[in-house]
Amino acid sequence: MSKNKLINRKNKSQLVEELKNETFKRKTCSFYRYVNIKDPQYMRDTLLEEWLKYKILGRVYVAKEGINAQISIPEFYWHEYIESLNKHNEFTSIHIKNALYEHNYSFIKLIIRVKNKLVADGINELEYNLNNVGKHLDAKEFNDAIEDSSSIVVDMRNYYESEVGHFERAICPDVATFKEALPAVKKELKNNKYNKILLYCTGGIRCEKASA
Repeated sequence: MSKNKLINRKNKSQLVEELKNETFKRKTCSFYRYVNIKDPQYMRDTLLEEWLKYKILGRVYVAKEGINAQISIPEFYWHEYIESLNKHNEFTSIHIKNALYEHNYSFIKLIIRVKNKLVADGINELEYNLNNVGKHLDAKEFNDAIEDSSSIVVDMRNYYESEVGHFERAICPDVATFKEALPAVKKELKNNKYNKILLYCTGGIRCEKASA
């Protein structure tokens, strides 16, 4: 496929009209994975070419350190899409989170962009190791861990998100970006090296990198 075909040139009104005329249901989901991608541009072009066949819409970031995707896919393509995704060694058995509520207008087109990093963090790659991250906890495990009064709970979201609601006794950095959060949290925890640290965020992608 030529590079000209790897760009969606339709305007917003055309895309919205196409969505309105769809007669099938869509499934909205998200996933991410920190994994080594040798050639992000090649991966981007490959995924775009594959996913357009499945009428996928959404926003996707690809970087040398992995992938972060929020997409909408026709339900009748779901199983076929998962099979195609698993054919990429980088994404085999990737954990996918389905939206609690479906909305056919979550996205109007598919955009896959190559980025330097999945989340802007402002730190050198030598300062962290994505092969050495914290343990993922399910809801019960997290609730049990938070009952331990010696544990430290940290909200890795931005201030305007934590203001809406947060766990009791959680440390909520007064920051607007993840780049600001990392040094703020590091300073806050400098005297708690031996405590159990519980991190939470919106989708997990910030917490995983912070734990590295």
